[in-house]
Amino acid sequence: MVKLSVIVPFYNVQQYAPDTLKSLRANSREDFEFILVDDCSTDGTPDLLARAERALPGAVVVRHERNGGLATARNTGIDKARGEYLTFLDGDDWLAPGYFPQLLSVIEELGCDFVRTDHVQSTGRARSIHRVPHGRRWTVMNPREAILPADRSTSVDYAYAWAGIYHRRLVDRGILQFTHGLRTAEDRPWIWKLHREAESFAVVGLLGVYYRRGVASSLTQIGDVRQLDFIRAFDQVIDETAADPEADKLLPKAVRTYCAIMAHHLGQIERFEPAVARKLRSMSAAALKRMPQDVLAEVMDSMDAQRAARLRRVRRRSIGTRTVAA
Repeated sequence: MVKLSVIVPFYNVQQYAPDTLKSLRANSREDFEFILVDDCSTDGTPDLLARAERALPGAVVVRHERNGGLATARNTGIDKARGEYLTFLDGDDWLAPGYFPQLLSVIEELGCDFVRTDHVQSTGRARSIHRVPHGRRWTVMNPREAILPADRSTSVDYAYAWAGIYHRRLVDRGILQFTHGLRTAEDRPWIWKLHREAESFAVVGLLGVYYRRGVASSLTQIGDVRQLDFIRAFDQVIDETAADPEADKLLPKAVRTYCAIMAHHLGQIERFEPAVARKLRSMSAAALKRMPQDVLAEVMDSMDAQRAARLRRVRRRSIGTRTVAA
């Protein structure tokens, strides 16, 4: 029986994949499987994965004929996974030796649906620890209780899929899968669904994932139209949260997070090509119009002045454009 399935998407990461694969070897066990998803790479990544399939115990390589993005690649891995537990790693990140056996022991001891962990961020030679924004550690809780308060960073804002481990029953209930085709912010609807629909979780101070920040090929570093998928992602968060029985409690948090991310992108609009920048403004204006207006008004009144001003400018420009057109 496979105890743990590790799902690792790769796309054009030949520079970093050797470190990733080496760290997986240092985490192998006879009852672990490693599902290596090649998302139609065009560099030397497929050759590295072909060698890994022969050398890494439990490795299975799955190749996409077309590039589908991170969410789709993870779903491919979930569909192939046979383990009682699942976890993720990205193809340009790496692990401390023996981390996965420790992580598995933790969730088996706690007996919950999923566990969230801290991680180490690597930017060049610099290292920094990033912790789950949740005070209670090693305590099994209802994840719904970790969504609020709306005005503070909480567990639902810590959206890294690879910072944790998940029981197969979440797959069987349709909770662990990602939204097909999302190119960025794919973790946001996913983490919200986990917190709304799973029954139990815990946060632990186990370090072992090294997240490589600032990779040139990462979508977080590329100012193209794919970055605008954050709007599709957060529209899904708002729609699904609005249908929740506790929508009146949870929507302010969802809207506030959406507005904060939107203001962030608008504040860095100069990194986008002109056509993409125009699209960002128009899509942001339309998104603000779709939000529950009473909640949006309260959120914008409570935001810091700079971010609120960015959002209000977009709204005014949209209203002005419609007035001229009329």
